[in-house]
Amino acid sequence: MDENAIRKYVRERYAGIARQGTSCCGPEASCGCGGESASNSRNNGYSSEEIGAVPPGADLGLGCGNPVALASLREGEVVLDLGSGAGFDCFLAASAVGPEGKVIGVDMTPDMIEKARGNAEKGGYGNVEFRLGEIENLPVADHSVDAVLSNCVINLSPDKEKVFSEAYRILKPGGRVMISDIVLTRDLPEAIAGSLAAYAGCVAGAIRKEEYLRLMEEAGFRDVRVVRESRHDTAEAEAAGCIMSVTTSGVKPSSARSSECCAPKSGNVSPCCGGGSTSKGVIRNEDSFVDGQVETAAGPVPRVHSRITVRDLLGRWKVRWGIGRDS
Repeated sequence: MDENAIRKYVRERYAGIARQGTSCCGPEASCGCGGESASNSRNNGYSSEEIGAVPPGADLGLGCGNPVALASLREGEVVLDLGSGAGFDCFLAASAVGPEGKVIGVDMTPDMIEKARGNAEKGGYGNVEFRLGEIENLPVADHSVDAVLSNCVINLSPDKEKVFSEAYRILKPGGRVMISDIVLTRDLPEAIAGSLAAYAGCVAGAIRKEEYLRLMEEAGFRDVRVVRESRHDTAEAEAAGCIMSVTTSGVKPSSARSSECCAPKSGNVSPCCGGGSTSKGVIRNEDSFVDGQVETAAGPVPRVHSRITVRDLLGRWKVRWGIGRDS
């Protein structure tokens, strides 16, 4: 299936859900479809207290697990929700991280963002922000998030490899992911695998569990494992027995930032090495030398064997050659 056609169809389907306020708008299936939203959420592991703690309309019953409950969120942390919908998981996470923390929800559907922002206003959530964007190209800075959550969304992406890569990029070293999603236990019938309606229903876009875990590891995550798995019912009768719900976790290594910055690179230097992009061969006053190397790998420099900034080195050259002296 064409990626642009998939995105367009999924966006339109979930725009309709946002406007109608239900997980099943019309005869076609959607993620979590199969009954009243609160009932779906209870089946996915949410307590009645959690469901009742969020503003009305925030729980659309679209999930396939409860990643917030398993993420061990702490006060003061920054949390990102991939595909935040009407804000259900964001609001639960906001309570966990407290007023000193922050929760960012990203969704590609303008109607969902509008609905989520309205719910945040109704609930008085001052530590929650919703941003319009695609999970393959997150509008979030590098190394800025402590935990990434997602609930039955990544299966909808035609480029899952990029999604995991983006999640890894925005996490701080030592940060973690907790993801609930749909995976396959065996190949889908051809008629289902090629159906846009089944794709929007969180079925046709699902991949094998082994491949899912492999993509997480290839993105750089370590200690990747399945935390919980269960059978998942779907409105697509022909897919019965082919899919299951899993919650997976992974960690970005604590050493990730230093290795990303100090590894040899071509082209621009990683922003974490010097507060922004630096063209190769350009040396700034703030750059420094260690054992003959510019720390940012910005270009060739004189060989020295102690730490010295460019500003200091230029000062020594000025003294040596009399630059700047009164005539």
